[in-house]
Amino acid sequence: MPDEARTRIDLPDTVTFAQHIAPLLWENCTPCHRPGQAGPFSLITYQDARRKAKTIRLVTSKRYMPPWPADTSFSRFLGERVLNEGQIALITKWVEQGTLPGDTSKLPAPPVFRGTSLLGEPDVVVWLRDTFRIPGDGRDRFVITKAPFELARDTFLRAIEFVPGNRRLVHHMNGAMINYADGAKRDVFWSATNYVNAEEASGPTAFKALALENDDSSWPALVPSAVNYLPGMAPVLPPEGIGGLFVKKKGAFLLNSLHYGPSARDTSDRSHFNLWFAPQAPSRPLQEISMGSNHTLVEPPLHLGPGEVKSFHTSYVLTTDISVLTVNPHMHLLGKKFVAFAVAPSGDTIPLVRINDWDFRWQYAYTFPRLLPLTKGTVVHVLGSFDNTAANPNQPFDPPRDVTGTDSRFMRTTDEMLQFFITYIDHSPGDERISLSADR
Repeated sequence: MPDEARTRIDLPDTVTFAQHIAPLLWENCTPCHRPGQAGPFSLITYQDARRKAKTIRLVTSKRYMPPWPADTSFSRFLGERVLNEGQIALITKWVEQGTLPGDTSKLPAPPVFRGTSLLGEPDVVVWLRDTFRIPGDGRDRFVITKAPFELARDTFLRAIEFVPGNRRLVHHMNGAMINYADGAKRDVFWSATNYVNAEEASGPTAFKALALENDDSSWPALVPSAVNYLPGMAPVLPPEGIGGLFVKKKGAFLLNSLHYGPSARDTSDRSHFNLWFAPQAPSRPLQEISMGSNHTLVEPPLHLGPGEVKSFHTSYVLTTDISVLTVNPHMHLLGKKFVAFAVAPSGDTIPLVRINDWDFRWQYAYTFPRLLPLTKGTVVHVLGSFDNTAANPNQPFDPPRDVTGTDSRFMRTTDEMLQFFITYIDHSPGDERISLSADR
């Protein structure tokens, strides 16, 4: 940054870790840069920050970190981690002045995280049955598996979090929840196999191999889309009485499917679920609208020839009044820009989310500060732009190849998708005043 610009920001004469840098790191970096989380190194102590000072300066000055793809001038969400110019200049000056510690005796206590989850310590942890071995042959893999559990009693779940054991390779997970009626299943943990190749078997064939049926060979109740995962996605803890799921004491999470991206070396994964109980039955369950690939018509059909830069569109008309909690955009490696907005019957435009520089590694479920009401007849529009040229730094092929968005359960990382997910509840008057903040 030029000296005159830095002067206009009015930086202090001396920048220290204790007074200036620690608060920035603890708020914007430490939630991920700590043991057990996605960050590759910890940024809690002065020693942590000093060791990585030049790296911190580089990635913040380029706005590569902290990762927050959504454009805050378009719409606002909870948990935004966006440094302003003054904060970036503070970090730069701290490094240039020699990473001064300052009076660390006056530092407040660093943030305390209960466990590795962003929601704190879960009530129950449910593991996949076994470790999955991933050969280093450069191939995508799609598997179907289960994570069985037995609780003390029937109850309600307020939140579910999927935690990948191998964050680098777990591309996505679509999870349903199985509830076994009393006496219907003696042993929820046994199965002849722990993982089924989803490209070779699916449906009842795969489910029988995982021993998901009741003891009398009938099929148990299943809650579809109970929990899903994409890179960068964090769990949402809705207000009490909103969302949540009823769960029987015997059950299982059905991962149908779990997608591992290609690896150049032999590795493995064993993922798990974190569960938080609800004190009472929710009055309004969470629901989901799925748009785009595999769900609503994408126009023109999603196809990119070598060297093409192209945009696509999909839309959905609301059939009832809803109140939105989160929105989740999804594209693959060639995605460049994404925007979603709604047009109400009155003609008013409601901005939902805009991403000006798509990053496949950070695909959040963005949570609005308050419930966002949308009326029946509102049209939700989604526009996605893709770059299949050699100049795209995320281009997986050299030279670029023909890339399709064929509707399929087995979309490889190098295929393309344009999707948008809206998590909502049925609307009630006054929803616009209901805060979704954890500090509510």
